Amino acid sequence: MLPEIKCVIIDDEAKAIDLLHERVKILFPNIQILGAFTEWKKALEVLRTTKVDLVFMDISMPEKNGMDFLKLFPEMPFQVIFVTAHSEYAMDAIKLSAVGYVLKPIDDYELSFAVNKAIDRIKGVNQTQIPFIPEVATSENVKIGIPNLKGVDYLNISDILYFESVNKYTKVVTQTYSIVSSYNLAEFKKLVDDMHFLQVHRSYIVNLSNIKRYETSGVIIMDDNMQIPVSKTIRNEFIAAFSKITRTAGLKK
Repeated sequence: MLPEIKCVIIDDEAKAIDLLHERVKILFPNIQILGAFTEWKKALEVLRTTKVDLVFMDISMPEKNGMDFLKLFPEMPFQVIFVTAHSEYAMDAIKLSAVGYVLKPIDDYELSFAVNKAIDRIKGVNQTQIPFIPEVATSENVKIGIPNLKGVDYLNISDILYFESVNKYTKVVTQTYSIVSSYNLAEFKKLVDDMHFLQVHRSYIVNLSNIKRYETSGVIIMDDNMQIPVSKTIRNEFIAAFSKITRTAGLKK
């Protein structure tokens, strides 16, 4: 049985704290709220001296924003859910390993989704007695966060076929559906740089594990039969990268 989870709330608006406090106690009565802070210095003192499992944090705050605050904890010993009115920081939140990104006004479904995900991570920490460590990028059950105007959708990395640039947005395509993110292709390239993905064209980043055919004319066929061009300048790099994860007759590893 999971021990009672201890959390704190950090937000410079007292009304926002009261609202979040109420929603958490209704939705998750097993979560103990140790305190709520409108000043980052007081929150820092508590987090450095008290075992806390989960932190709910705003991003836009006086003196030190939520992102800068988290950088004070290189080995973050707690899970973080950002609760904010600003959607533009979602990608930065993912890079800092935040477990959730909930937009104000708070939606109960989005809050519950984020908290349940945090609980899963906390269970893992309690069972192994070591800090949470992200799984290796080659694992099939690694998830990637797709920021959009309503929050962040989490997809299994193995389910993503490719990323397609559409004007200033990015379409993330899986076998069964697609999601449009407000972030550009360059941001996703940074996010999947150490995984089996390769940018083969200025408009496409593909999952090398979901390619079923390469044509010498410079076109690859994805598992959903989408035809994607490979830029001439990248073809040798593509063949070299693909040969690292598969055996192909005539290609040197």
